[in-house]
Amino acid sequence: MPDTKVFCLWNSPASARTYRTGVSLHSHTNHSKESLLFIPRFASRWTLLHRAFEYQCRRSHTPVDFVRAYWTPPLGARPAYEVEKKQIEDGLRLTGIVSLTDHDNMDAAVLLRVVPETREIPMALEWSVPFGKALFHLGIHNLPSGREQEIMADLAAYTRNPSDQLLTELLDMLDGCPEVLIVFNHPVWDQYDVGHAQYLQLVDQFLHLTVGFLHAFELNATRSWKENDSVTQLANRWQRLLVSGGDRHGCQPSGAVNLTCAESFPEFVREIRVEKHSQVLFMPRYSEPSSVRLAQEVVDVFRDYPEFPAGSRRWDDRVFHPDPVTNADRPLSTYWKTPPAFIEYAVSAIRALHNAALRRALMEVLGREEGLRPSPDAADEALM
Repeated sequence: MPDTKVFCLWNSPASARTYRTGVSLHSHTNHSKESLLFIPRFASRWTLLHRAFEYQCRRSHTPVDFVRAYWTPPLGARPAYEVEKKQIEDGLRLTGIVSLTDHDNMDAAVLLRVVPETREIPMALEWSVPFGKALFHLGIHNLPSGREQEIMADLAAYTRNPSDQLLTELLDMLDGCPEVLIVFNHPVWDQYDVGHAQYLQLVDQFLHLTVGFLHAFELNATRSWKENDSVTQLANRWQRLLVSGGDRHGCQPSGAVNLTCAESFPEFVREIRVEKHSQVLFMPRYSEPSSVRLAQEVVDVFRDYPEFPAGSRRWDDRVFHPDPVTNADRPLSTYWKTPPAFIEYAVSAIRALHNAALRRALMEVLGREEGLRPSPDAADEALM
């Protein structure tokens, strides 16, 4: 039987002491292309905001294409790796193993593998899996050396042209590699607004087809307690382990890691796939309201980083839109000398969230609104 233990560090400060290693799964670098489709979807919920949004889009000299446009997280491969490793090694006093999972590419791992001290990093990605009206995300960790590009091409072929037969063939192939770990990331998050009931039906259909190839479901450190409770129930119903997933896009380290006595990533995979036990540790920042954690990541995305290489210092260096003439993706910073005033006002408002006093006020107000559990013990029990 699958055996998952869940700890909260703020409630169990000694919980990591009996383990050797902390494993960071599911975090992103500036090689991830993150969709901007959430902007028109968000604006459509309020009439006045929707009208203002459409008015500004009509005024734009370049037709706005939210399907093609995207943003990238601020941290490059090495800083993203180091922020995760530092939390584990300095904060938990454990050996740190980091698996970076950018959307549908492994460029960060390729770069890190040429550096001696990071050459053991797993080749991993977050695979976009269209299924009906939904788009599921699978964490594919530790692809076999020498086959990464071939496998990547096969996964991309499915994403472009999905079919049930190809999906099961690909997952069967991945499952047949004993050192590969396949995780269903944030499985109950209706990220693209399919509709809650319909989305859960699609999850059920997806699992009937694929669950035999999935090694674990993810407790996601960017999602709410309530959603992770639902993931726990889903995992119990399908008899699957739970593993951690930081899903970090900003500069703060992941809000959850896995604890293990394994000394390498393949040993950790064996622990999950064969021995079927997992120890998930939530870090103190997960005790904050999910809205506050999200706000911090948004602040990180819109901050300026003068110490970064040229071309990645400002937020508009890290947001891309297709050129209407060449069709090539260009940073927004190349479309203007300074951003339009209404965008600057919005960015300034977002940056204000970095203020410590405002952050404390948000934690108090949003914590009450989300109905966070008053006792960390209750959180531990709900996720076990």
